[in-house]
Amino acid sequence: MAESERHPEASKETQPPPSQTFMIPRKEINMVPDMAKWKRSQAYADYMGFILTLNEGIKGKKLTSEYKVSEPIEKLVTLLNTLDRWIDETPPVDQPSRFGNKAFRTWYAKVDQGAESLVATVVPRQQAEAVPEVAAYLKESVGNSTRIDYGTGHEAAFAAFLCCLCKIGVLRLDDQMAIVFKVFNRYLEVMRKLQKTYRMEPAGSQGVWGLDDFQFLPFIWGSSQLIDHPNLEPRHFVDEKVVNEHHKDYMFLECIRFITEMKTGPFPEHSNQLWNISAVPSWSKVNQGLIRMYKAECLEKFPVIQHFKFGSLLPIQPVAP
Repeated sequence: MAESERHPEASKETQPPPSQTFMIPRKEINMVPDMAKWKRSQAYADYMGFILTLNEGIKGKKLTSEYKVSEPIEKLVTLLNTLDRWIDETPPVDQPSRFGNKAFRTWYAKVDQGAESLVATVVPRQQAEAVPEVAAYLKESVGNSTRIDYGTGHEAAFAAFLCCLCKIGVLRLDDQMAIVFKVFNRYLEVMRKLQKTYRMEPAGSQGVWGLDDFQFLPFIWGSSQLIDHPNLEPRHFVDEKVVNEHHKDYMFLECIRFITEMKTGPFPEHSNQLWNISAVPSWSKVNQGLIRMYKAECLEKFPVIQHFKFGSLLPIQPVAP
């Protein structure tokens, strides 16, 4: 075996590769001090750039507004519909404990085994080498099969999956609205169904890394949708009537509706952080505050980021100056 084959990095320096060399993403953040590497990495810059680009792209837009739906977007929705169908085909089992239904492991095994062939339906044949790398993020995005839990780290893996599809050119700049409104929104529906069907635990103690135990991104993007809304203000989202009237148009309100469906008791008690947000005067302030909070409470927390995987598309290498 040639030296360069054993160490592909070694040959990269001397001769530019004819095309991208893909790799199976792996964990790189093993100890708390490694978090500094993450914050300086190309992966962090690209991930955050992706989140903010989408945040800007859907500002003031409704879920029900008109937008372009490309073929890859349609294929991603079909992929998510398959995951949804697999839930129907894998009913919960009878077990003594109420939470963490073991049937989730059977469902997860299907996803684990099928991820690459699912991703291959979205990625053009000439880019087939990218499939194993991209599929790794899809596998990470649906929860943990050992703990039967789900949280913002899994959500981040799905955003990373979409970011990788952008980096290989499958998704494009004019797909922005469809990425959030059609694909990410469908992903949320499937994740809610998983949480309900298998009674999944929130990752971390009591969903500490999520705004509603499980998710964070739909609150960021959902608040961007509501910026400069003529009559809906942050104080309105705790009003059940407003939520019921507008949840089909706004991701943020759909999230609130799901919380009130899943939890009992007074809103300020079961969702204290969100209750505090309802006192912020404007949606643009909510949006800015949530972006800061997302960085601090999710992306800068070792328990979340220790599971993040790095490859050629989202590299651990520091950002090039």
